[in-house]
Amino acid sequence: MNDWRRARATLHRPLRVALVPCAGRGERAGGDRPKQYVPVAGKTVVHWTLEAFKSLLDEGSLDGIVVVLSPGDDGFEQAIPAEWRASVVPVFEGGATRAHSVLSGLQALARAGLQEDDWVLVHDAARCLIEPHAIDRLIQACESDPIGGLLAQPVPDTMKKSDASGRVQTTVQRDHLWAAQTPQMFRLGLLARRLGDALAAGIPITDEASAIEWGGGAPRLVTGSADNFKVTYEEDFVRAARLLAARCINQDQTR
Repeated sequence: MNDWRRARATLHRPLRVALVPCAGRGERAGGDRPKQYVPVAGKTVVHWTLEAFKSLLDEGSLDGIVVVLSPGDDGFEQAIPAEWRASVVPVFEGGATRAHSVLSGLQALARAGLQEDDWVLVHDAARCLIEPHAIDRLIQACESDPIGGLLAQPVPDTMKKSDASGRVQTTVQRDHLWAAQTPQMFRLGLLARRLGDALAAGIPITDEASAIEWGGGAPRLVTGSADNFKVTYEEDFVRAARLLAARCINQDQTR
């Protein structure tokens, strides 16, 4: 893994490392492989996802990329370009849930020399439409924040809460409702403690912000993009392919 101590001494600031949990099996997506390894618009899902972080790593806005994989994973090396393998670091310590995988990744970072006040940007491997400017916007908004924060979208739709039979129980007011996205950016020490405590207490944790909230923190909300969705179902792959193909065409036209 990278020499974090030397990098920190050189940069004279807390480090910023992307942590990408990539140990899920993707059952809801169907198919014969985990969804992060499904080809979409000519590249695998995880290739698209990491591409945004790799560009910021090359520019110096990020200081490292670590991907948490299931023990025995044999698909990751083939899913990314060979030339990335020196800078995108795999950790084969994925757990039973996403939260356990993230905690394992945080513990691996700490063992490798990352300090408690260094920043970790946790991002879902299946959010393959994330763009560098959105990640950079999160960094700019959070690097001076005492807690940290996350990309999110204000909820535009009327929200309904159902009863057990699938009928509307009530309408939920959408004022101040946000749909959480990733990356979510927090200090290594704070996030590891809050996540570890929540898991030990049996608290259901679906994202890093919920662990911070459970510990009494109020993460900052940074407006993201509706395109930064998690590919989960078959229709999501179709939508992602269409958007990524259009993005490639636009990039070619501006070159």
